[in-house]
Amino acid sequence: MPEIVILPAMFLAIVAIVKIVTDNRIKTQLIKGGLVDEKVKFLYQSGSERPGISNVKWGLVLVGIGLAAMIGFWFPDAVSEEGVIGLMFIFAGLGFLIYYFVAARGTDSRKDDTAN
Repeated sequence: MPEIVILPAMFLAIVAIVKIVTDNRIKTQLIKGGLVDEKVKFLYQSGSERPGISNVKWGLVLVGIGLAAMIGFWFPDAVSEEGVIGLMFIFAGLGFLIYYFVAARGTDSRKDDTAN
């Protein structure tokens, strides 16, 4: 039975990827051609003006997950497997929170620089 599901799932995944790529190209061409309103351009701009900040986010999250795994490795008697999984979620969440405050501070300082 699972063999029957694999082929349609792969087909749907390929169709979804092609649709996403073509939609993105069409949106980009419309924006570059000036055929959309300024409000719509704002919606399709990249999320962060500083390109490296996304890398900081994922770096913090992965370091947090790695720390949880290391704690589970170092203290196998004190932390169960379920506890390690819980720690991974907690440390990943802490990574996201740290990123939020770092990114917020960065946008505040950028606003102050442009105000002067």
